[in-house]
Amino acid sequence: MPFHLSARPEAFEIDPARSALVVVDMQNGYCSPGGYFSHLGVDLSATASVVPAIQRALDAAYRSGIQVFWLQNGWDREQKEAGGPGSVNQRKGNSLKLMRERPELAGMLLTKGTWDYAFVDALQPRPGDIVIPKPRYSGFTSTALDSLLRSRGIDTMLVCGTATNVCVESTIRDAFFHEYFPVLIRDACFQAGPAYIQDATVYNVERFFGWTTTVDQFVEACVEPATA
Repeated sequence: MPFHLSARPEAFEIDPARSALVVVDMQNGYCSPGGYFSHLGVDLSATASVVPAIQRALDAAYRSGIQVFWLQNGWDREQKEAGGPGSVNQRKGNSLKLMRERPELAGMLLTKGTWDYAFVDALQPRPGDIVIPKPRYSGFTSTALDSLLRSRGIDTMLVCGTATNVCVESTIRDAFFHEYFPVLIRDACFQAGPAYIQDATVYNVERFFGWTTTVDQFVEACVEPATA
């Protein structure tokens, strides 16, 4: 049964059968001390509130029958998926640059099979969830995400995770371009950079690409139909 979601710039109606919760890149490399983002100098303090927020969003999604997708960013050990020597991804990707600049990190950052690539212990997929490995920032680029969503009749994507201004925003922009309705759960994600970067993505989403909501609003909306 569809339910009413408080959102910005206006309220939004969610049909659980046509919706997905997409958790973006909640991996040790992005979220845990000693991971890729730590080496890059990103402030990880926000994970103290974001990880529990995502846990609450997941619990609400499971109760409501909303399909959960997990995006997982990285490459094979040979970096074939990262692109050839002339690839812009090889040139611009910070994890790839770090591994070239610091030989002791080679094969350790966002590399499949490593701790860095794995999801954080507190957030693990459950049976029935769908894990989408992705080699670029957007969850749609070189993945099966679009076909898996369409084959399930899903047209609405509730998105959370990291980093708000990179992989989260890239995925939301592509969702808009693919004719999905994206909703950013703005307090269940954190940015790579200063606080104004988070604000900029929230502005972009609300103004141009979709809607934003909070974990409390999402949980309240999910509970409402069951208690009505």
